[in-house]
Amino acid sequence: MRFGGLTAVDAVDAAFDAGELVGIIGPNGAGKTTFFNAISGVQPPTAGALLVGGRDLAGQGPHRFAAQGIARTFQTPRVFAEMTVQANVDFGLQFGGRGRPAPPLLADAPAILALIGLSGQAALPAAAVTPAQQRLLEIGMALATRPRMLLLDEVAAGLTEAEVEAMAQLIGRLRQDMGLTVVWIEHAVTTLLRHVERVLVLHQGRKIADGTPAEVVRNAE
Repeated sequence: MRFGGLTAVDAVDAAFDAGELVGIIGPNGAGKTTFFNAISGVQPPTAGALLVGGRDLAGQGPHRFAAQGIARTFQTPRVFAEMTVQANVDFGLQFGGRGRPAPPLLADAPAILALIGLSGQAALPAAAVTPAQQRLLEIGMALATRPRMLLLDEVAAGLTEAEVEAMAQLIGRLRQDMGLTVVWIEHAVTTLLRHVERVLVLHQGRKIADGTPAEVVRNAE
């Protein structure tokens, strides 16, 4: 991904397998969110291929990625503030999830709200719930598209230690109970390393490490 003379993501090569839980870490400006923008269709890459199930989607719009089962969250939660919590999840179902087979946990909006712990807030406007609950709601909206792969961009930002741990438990459950591939960018590195099975490290747009948490912790660079 190039912006003028700046190469924000520099030939990063990565593969994600079905049911894998992968973390991405790196300092601010390392290219993590830009990498997500490329692999979710938000920004077309300057060069390279993006293969989803063998099909190259590079340069196509986010709806094409969603149709292939890729869903994501953003650093700042993007919810419809005036709509109710349940209506936000319903929107995800209408946008991408209706035609896709769904596990029972994602059968309908009430099931998804129960899964993410927001049943009690279903009738509230999204603007009226806490920032932590808005992060959960955005995950619920992504799940409503019934994805195969979930890209999470700093879902622990601004949460208390207990909320971070609860979020990590939810992510683990999504992967375990539904076989979702989860790729998780996070600044709370110690939490991430405790819960993922593989870590990519980006620095100045390049991938400098890709391995188990133990291998990455031992890597001097």
